[in-house]
Amino acid sequence: MRLHILGICGTFMAGLAALARESGHQVSGSDANAWPPMSTQLETLGIEVHLGYEPSHLQPAPDLVIVGNVISRGNPAIEYVLDQGLTYTSGPQWLADHVLAGRHVLAVAGTHGKTTATSLLAFLLDRAGLEPGFLIGGVAKDFEVSARLGSGRCFVIEADEYDTAFFDKRSKFVHYRPHTLALNNLELDHTDIFPDLAAIERQFHHLIRTVPGRGLILINGGDENLARVMTQGCWSRVQRFDTGPGATIADWGALPTASGFELLQDGERAGACRLALAGNHNRANALAALAAAADVGVAPSESLAWLGQFRGVKRRLECLGTVHEVSVYDDFAHHPTAIRATLDALRGQVDGRLLAVLEPRSNTMRLGAHAQELARSLRRADLAFVYARPDLRWDARGALHELGDRLRLHAELDTLVDDVAAQARAGDRVLVMSNGDFGGIHARLLQALAAKPRS
Repeated sequence: MRLHILGICGTFMAGLAALARESGHQVSGSDANAWPPMSTQLETLGIEVHLGYEPSHLQPAPDLVIVGNVISRGNPAIEYVLDQGLTYTSGPQWLADHVLAGRHVLAVAGTHGKTTATSLLAFLLDRAGLEPGFLIGGVAKDFEVSARLGSGRCFVIEADEYDTAFFDKRSKFVHYRPHTLALNNLELDHTDIFPDLAAIERQFHHLIRTVPGRGLILINGGDENLARVMTQGCWSRVQRFDTGPGATIADWGALPTASGFELLQDGERAGACRLALAGNHNRANALAALAAAADVGVAPSESLAWLGQFRGVKRRLECLGTVHEVSVYDDFAHHPTAIRATLDALRGQVDGRLLAVLEPRSNTMRLGAHAQELARSLRRADLAFVYARPDLRWDARGALHELGDRLRLHAELDTLVDDVAAQARAGDRVLVMSNGDFGGIHARLLQALAAKPRS
């Protein structure tokens, strides 16, 4: 079958394209932009990607058009699809019908940490020899791909609460029908489609309603918003995990150690592990993955041994290079809580100054829903370089004024790069945070640092 995917370079749709190709379909796609790691993955797979949304990309007509949620009415490609009566569906629906049906689906949901926790879970099942399929919103270094079909009965999926398509405004994850569901955290996000936190909680409860009675819901016991969702009703088995004060009374608990954490099962010590991923949020990610793996038969003692071997995910505190003793890191953080957690994690790993470089790129960030929280998150940095994009709908200088002399606000990428290079000195760590390619700033920073005379 010939499939054409609109919005193919998004993390979810690029993974779906890989699954469709592995299933034997002929796959092509269109997108407005393409950047690594997804553009690299598509190129490696030999999937043709057209830039832009020209109707000519759909000629001759494919057997099926799969529509990404970035596509809205008025897009020339979707208008052509509708006018010509081409057969179309959404990505989550295609996945549910052609990949997930008949498999034991393990889903990881939450505002933060989904990609890392999903990658960890897929890694544990893979090490256990279960040969899982997976679809992750990023590229785990241990797999070097974001998706694969797998030959085992388990399929691990990153369960996103963002909407499905222009014609289906339900969250993506309601299509997945998980048997094992991990709920890591819940906060206000995606304010372009959700008017308030209650609207997001409602979608999470719709997800809970799809888990069978013999299924398992793993819930972060320290998250009050998730607790409120659970009061709306639950018909499945429930276990709680906790990395905070409730760790000793949770079904699954983690006590931090210098190199990782000690596992508690029903309050009893059950072993310890090394964990290369820094920060309490990553202990929660690891604990959720370990508990979910246990639901399909992977012994926690085995998972503890394997967790220390996990190599991480691209664009999650990934060091891209060190020049003149200045290291440049890349991270996908784009919500104040994730920004704060990422800065804390890097601060705990290294000595020296921490320079944060942020692009407020997500729809929620550009709309200003988190503008007042952003300064508090960036206080963890010694200097905060913020790109005041022309499409910001809020006063960046006013919202971030409490940072004082630590704030370096720039309306142009060139001046931002020059400023970071000028301010950086030996021993500094530069943390670049964006959910996009940020104009290729990472390579530009490394080049600017290399060109800088050593003092």
